Amino acid sequence: MNLDRLRTLDAVARHGSVSGAAEGLHVTTSAVSQQLAKLEREAGQQLLAKNGRGIRLTDAGRLLADHAARILSQVELAQSDLEAHRGQAVGELFLGAFPTAARGLFPSALASLRADHPQLRVRLLEMEPDEAVPRVVRGDIDLAVVLDWYNKPLSMPDGLAKAPLLDDPADVAMPAGHPLAGRAEVDLEEFADDEWISWPDGEFCHDWLMFTLRGKGVEPRISHMAEEHHTQLALIAAGLGVAVAPRLGRGPVPEGVRVVPVRHTMRRHIYAVWREDADRRPSIRAVVDALRAAVVDV
Repeated sequence: MNLDRLRTLDAVARHGSVSGAAEGLHVTTSAVSQQLAKLEREAGQQLLAKNGRGIRLTDAGRLLADHAARILSQVELAQSDLEAHRGQAVGELFLGAFPTAARGLFPSALASLRADHPQLRVRLLEMEPDEAVPRVVRGDIDLAVVLDWYNKPLSMPDGLAKAPLLDDPADVAMPAGHPLAGRAEVDLEEFADDEWISWPDGEFCHDWLMFTLRGKGVEPRISHMAEEHHTQLALIAAGLGVAVAPRLGRGPVPEGVRVVPVRHTMRRHIYAVWREDADRRPSIRAVVDALRAAVVDV
């Protein structure tokens, strides 16, 4: 059976739809459908069946998808062993990173990889940790830079390896005219009556903020939500609220904003994750080394 067609079936099984498989494989839905039709002819059995407006795997499809997952894992192990035997970082890697890591670490890391490993092609995709981890598990990307907060770890499935990169302190950002703007340090409880600017509802960092403030007896009034820290800081400069502002990738603080450390330091633990069956690949090690070197320049 054709390996690319088995990879397509595996993607459909993992994503649960043809469109999801197409997005994960970076191809069109038509290409996925064509591969599946050819695989059904090779298998001599129906692998997919209609399920309302979507599709489902038949018993034969599920059986073959389970074999496909094991076969693809063995292929990745073989590729890792061959790359390790060659001892060079080669081929193509897809990387994921949340925005401030993409801005704060990757320009230096990617430039270093291009100079030191010319046969390695690296592509960066910006995404939040709760999206990146499943995509590493599914094989959509090879490595992701993600984070834990000091008091709330990110859920991590089995089968992943990880490497710590840095601990990133976070301050409270507030308008320059705020009563606490001149302080050397603050407590989160002191902002109980303030309006807050947060990450979008449902994101890992938004959930962390709500969890942390409520744990200190503060029911936050979230007035505005913005994914980009630069947007949050612009809203603060306009006097519209306060926010937690991590230091990695923060850049110059706009005029009209003050950042003050928290008395009991808040930190994000930032690390890289990848699939254990790719652990021996020199290309993975090269990316981790480049990211660690970039940390020194932060």
